[in-house]
Amino acid sequence: MKAWSYLLLLFIMITSCSGNSSSQKLTWYNNSAITNITEDPDKPNEVVRVAIGISAQVFYISKKSPDYKSLIEKATLSFKESKTYNIGIENKTNIIKEIKEVK
Repeated sequence: MKAWSYLLLLFIMITSCSGNSSSQKLTWYNNSAITNITEDPDKPNEVVRVAIGISAQVFYISKKSPDYKSLIEKATLSFKESKTYNIGIENKTNIIKEIKEVK
């Protein structure tokens, strides 16, 4: 009985310490170029619409994000010069959280 209690305690400790990291909350579109950037007609003060790739999947950059300036600069460079980036999209929200250089 005591052994089971210790095993249960160990299991609880392991699962409680294995929190989600930010990379687990993102879906990555690697080596992708942005094909369009437009103001969102429904929420012009909150987000910018960004289309990625040939199939033009639509995602958003939040204007309220602390990284907005950096994200929009990289997105604009990708759009104008067809520069490819690794783009991290937050799961379930379609918000672009990271744009990283392709290595």
